[in-house]
Order: sequence, then structure tokens, then C-alpha cells
Amino acid sequence: MPKQLPLRTLVADDHRLFRQGLISLMNARPDLVTVVGEAEHGAEAVEMCERLHPDLVMMDILMPQMDGLQAAKRILELYPNTAIIMLTASNSDEHLGNAIDIGVSGYLQKNLDSNELFDLVLGITDDKVAITHATASQIMKNIGLGRGRQNAAVEQLTVRELEVLRLAATGISNPQIAARLQISVNTVKAHIKSILDKLNLENRTQLAAYATRKGLITHKDDPQDYPIG
Repeated sequence: MPKQLPLRTLVADDHRLFRQGLISLMNARPDLVTVVGEAEHGAEAVEMCERLHPDLVMMDILMPQMDGLQAAKRILELYPNTAIIMLTASNSDEHLGNAIDIGVSGYLQKNLDSNELFDLVLGITDDKVAITHATASQIMKNIGLGRGRQNAAVEQLTVRELEVLRLAATGISNPQIAARLQISVNTVKAHIKSILDKLNLENRTQLAAYATRKGLITHKDDPQDYPIG
């Protein structure tokens, strides 16, 4: 569900210096986020979500008592509309895969440029997935599309499926895609299922990563950028 600005944001990281630095950075964009709390570990993040109901949680993966992935899973079980962006200094394929399986809204490296961070956080308001090109590439490599199949995969899609792919990857809902393309919601669902099957993908997070990796969209794209063919 699209979220209104500024995003009520909880920052969770066990390293105080990084946590406070991120909060200071967020405070420089009051039009985008309002930091409503900070947590030192995963268990505290869950407890604070129960009290504060933030729109967005920016959370480290490796934390004591309850790690970020465990906390993210619990938060999404309790509050499925909460957007969670995982922050990490690691390139672990396992962490990335687990985050995708949980259904987080983003997965970002801690060394990310601040301007790109703000762009990606802004995308959360339209239910876009906050991932960089590098992370999209890592996702695609891990699901086995990097060995010749990747180049041929898009060619398997029909023109209509390509339109649906681009729109779905921007984060808009099935009814919005249906209205944009003047087709039924059930037809949109059928197209998405066909796309996922043809590209050997499992969900919309992987779909967004694929589209970003192939240059079909960027995180700045708007659905209106894609005319109906």
C-alpha cells in the first residue's frame, strides 16, 4: 500500500555510532522521513514497532538478542504493511536470500551514497523495492540466470508481458496495472504468473531485481514512463 510522506521511521542497529549517524542523515530530510525511534537490537525493534507502528524500519542484519532477519520476520507477521529495509556491511548470499524470502522492502549496503539512499527510500512510498543495481545483479546470479539464460529470457516474453513486467517492477498493484493497460485484474495475474514461470522467478522482489538488472527500469522510473504499445 502506498505510504504518505514523511515516513515515520525506526532505526535499528547495535553500533551506536552508525545508528546515530544514520539518524542525523535522516533528520536532514524531514520532507522524506521522521525518525520516531531507535533500537539497539532486534528484540527491541520488535517491541518498539508494537508501540510506535512506524511506516519504515531501517535495520541492521547482525544484531544481538534477535538478529535483523528474525526481527523483520516477526514485524512483518504482526504488521505486514510495515516497510523494512535491511542494512548490511556484508555481501552474504545467504543473508540476501533469507531477506528476500522474508519479504522485506529493501536490502542495502551500508556504504551506499546518501543521495541514492534517499532516492531508494522515496521509492518505498510507491511500494517499490529498495535495491541497487549491484544487489539486483547478486540476486539474479544466485537464482541461476547468469549463465546464458539471462540474455534469452526477455525474448521469451510477449509484448504485453514485457509491459506488465515493467509496470509490476515499479511496485504498483495489480488493479493499477489493469487500469493502466485497460485489461482485467485476472489477466494481469495470469501475465505475472507467466512472466515468473518464463524467467524462473519466485516473487515480485526477484522480478524487480531482474528488471533492474536488465535495464528495463531504474528506481527513478514512473509507471507513466511506459506507454501502452
